[in-house]
Amino acid sequence: MTRPAPRPSPRKGAGLPPLTSRRAARLFDDQTGAATAEYAIATMAAVAFAGLLVVIMRSDEVRGILTDLVRRALTVE
Repeated sequence: MTRPAPRPSPRKGAGLPPLTSRRAARLFDDQTGAATAEYAIATMAAVAFAGLLVVIMRSDEVRGILTDLVRRALTVE
């Protein structure tokens, strides 16, 4: 009868190289994906601003001001 091969004991961080200061600097200075994150934040801000404009534009007072402005712009004297 053969005995099964001993299993290695699980260790914390097994299989990962040690975090040296050189490796940490390389990992933390990595800018991969930074532009994508900036575009996502800018897009979310633009959507929020558009939502605010929609709320403002739906008010009767603003609608009246804009209608008056367009009528005056299109009126020929």
